[in-house]
Amino acid sequence: MLNAGREDGRLRFLRRSADKRQARFRRGVYLLPSLFTLGNMFCGYACVVYAMRGEYQTAAPFIGFAIVLDMLDGRIARLTGTASAFGVEFDSLADVISFGMAPAILSFNWGLQPLGRLGWAAGFMFVTAAAMRLARFNIQSSGGDKRYFAGMPSPAAAAIPAATVFAYPEQIYDYRAALPVLAMVLVPAILMVSTIRFRSFKTLDLQKPRPYTVLILIAAGITAITTHPRFVLVLMAYAYLLSAFVGMAVTRFKHRGVHHESTASEGDQPSDAGPQSSLRGSHS
Repeated sequence: MLNAGREDGRLRFLRRSADKRQARFRRGVYLLPSLFTLGNMFCGYACVVYAMRGEYQTAAPFIGFAIVLDMLDGRIARLTGTASAFGVEFDSLADVISFGMAPAILSFNWGLQPLGRLGWAAGFMFVTAAAMRLARFNIQSSGGDKRYFAGMPSPAAAAIPAATVFAYPEQIYDYRAALPVLAMVLVPAILMVSTIRFRSFKTLDLQKPRPYTVLILIAAGITAITTHPRFVLVLMAYAYLLSAFVGMAVTRFKHRGVHHESTASEGDQPSDAGPQSSLRGSHS
């Protein structure tokens, strides 16, 4: 009896120790996605610092690094089962800095200063749109088509000024040359608060078998970015912006074709009321 009691006590002690170690491990795992979010926020801060110093070629890539870290923190949280309400809020606050404040300051210092108050007003519009976009994303219901975003995602919107400045880092001093910068800032801002659908790549299943050509295409993309980063990054940023409008045009064209086919099929069907209506018309 005494030996059995001792064995039970040892088992309970071992279970409590295992539970404590597991709890400590879980606390450590919860830090993992937050560290990526912290890195995302640091990249936004570094972009602001270098932009204020006029080092635009150094500042712009930090927004690209922030985009990569922003994609990783959410995926790691889902893979490790460590998603939490704190992580969601922390990620949104970091995104406001990296994809709202940093692109706005970068754009203002680089090309909006010659426009004076109009320039800083356009930058503030970008920050406001990014904050509204993130707030709307947080309160949206989980239902709906997960393949698409309602409105342009803030990282993609921030990539527009970041890629443009990275491709052309020389500061703009002429107000006439600064006018196109307004479109570069305001168009993504408007798209962020719009309801236009943008493709989401979060639903891609990386564990599903793919053809070998997909890996070859990914390798070709990495090579293109490495050899011609300025041209390729600008092309990718603006191509994603235009993809929503191309998708809208294709969808409307398909719906119009279906509508024409349905009306044509209805017109080809014989109508039994035709002769009767003509007879009634002749009697009247």
